[in-house]
Amino acid sequence: MKKQGSFVSLDIGTTSIKVVVAEYYNNQLNVIGVGNEVSKGLNRGVIVDIDETLASIKKAVEQAEKKSGTKIQQVVVGIPGNQISIEPCHGMYAVASENKEITDRDVQNVFEAARVRSLPPEREIISVIPEEFIVDGFDGIRDPRGMIGVRLELYASMITGPKTIIHNIKRCVERAGLVIQDMVVQPLAVSSIAMNRGERDFGTILIDMGGGQTTASVMHDNQLKFVYVDPEGGSLVTKDISIILNTTMENAEYIKREYGYAIPEDASDDEFFPVPVIGKEEPVKVDEKYLSEIIEARVVQIFNTIKKALDQVEARELPGGIVLTGGGSAIPGVLELAEEIFEVNVKHYVPEEMGMRNPIFATSLGLIKYMGEQDEINLVAKKKAGKPVHEAAKVVPMQHKQQKPVQMQQEQTHMQQPEEMAENQKPSFIEQAKQFIQSIFE
Repeated sequence: MKKQGSFVSLDIGTTSIKVVVAEYYNNQLNVIGVGNEVSKGLNRGVIVDIDETLASIKKAVEQAEKKSGTKIQQVVVGIPGNQISIEPCHGMYAVASENKEITDRDVQNVFEAARVRSLPPEREIISVIPEEFIVDGFDGIRDPRGMIGVRLELYASMITGPKTIIHNIKRCVERAGLVIQDMVVQPLAVSSIAMNRGERDFGTILIDMGGGQTTASVMHDNQLKFVYVDPEGGSLVTKDISIILNTTMENAEYIKREYGYAIPEDASDDEFFPVPVIGKEEPVKVDEKYLSEIIEARVVQIFNTIKKALDQVEARELPGGIVLTGGGSAIPGVLELAEEIFEVNVKHYVPEEMGMRNPIFATSLGLIKYMGEQDEINLVAKKKAGKPVHEAAKVVPMQHKQQKPVQMQQEQTHMQQPEEMAENQKPSFIEQAKQFIQSIFE
């Protein structure tokens, strides 16, 4: 059963912070409010200044609240792919009920068993994504609840990330007065909306060209199998233009959007545009082909770096080809350049929602669709794991109930054994001697 209702996504990007309020019903997204604020305090997808990032988040949230007419309290937050690790994990649990019927609690316990793993102190578990359950040796089970069995097993993929990145994101969101409904790795979120089910099953590469970095990920068997992050993105293209043409970053960004093209052969050397140059009163005219050569050099470098990483896992042999998205992919000619370098079929994903037809919103919309498409078995497991946060609050009484009997049992043990208590309360030999001497002098 898929989740229905309203969701708010928070995409903390290097160049901009996006907040999207949307409803998800019957596999349809209905966007009702968007906030987009220039991002400050981030470097290559990582928060480096909590105060500046917090201020940007608050402004984006205020914009979304004003446009949607709603008060935002809970958000689904995207986690960047930096140093993400994907490992197989296995859990086993003996069914606890007397009639041996598998319940929600059994599922939660087998997930907890799968999460028991020795991790370095600097890493933290983001999520455990189930692949299959096994009941008494019968495999291929997606949802074991209601079945009869003695031994329940789980094979899953455990996604871990740097604790510093996760902690800083949590700190910013909480200080903004928001509750984290869930935290989702961005490649998983984007693939849920940029790929169809067949592409995720048979194997497809996703390349998300962000402002601060470019993330390449591989989906296969509907699971995230590989993530690679190149610390180069659209902002470096802008910086190259700024340095070579000797103009400000603001002017370079405008020039890139208005006149940029990624293939010099298709650009004209007869078409000129003005460039405000630092130190000169009059703008300098630059032809489009020269600008295209600047853009091409950086984009080719990014693609070649990613190509080497993908070839190490033989990802280009997957039948799904490549899905290209992200703000950096909006430059004309990038799609054709990608097909030339990767030598596979490349398609461009651009959201179709009104007012959001820009690939910069791929992550924001993907977070909402990922939450709406989650199976109920995932939601059951997250209640035990303490995620999402608002659901974890509901779990707290249950955790107290599990701890309280232990305390009561200890108290009852002492109450049922008064002789032991009396013995424990007896004074020691030294204390008895002191009392005897005091009584003599008295």
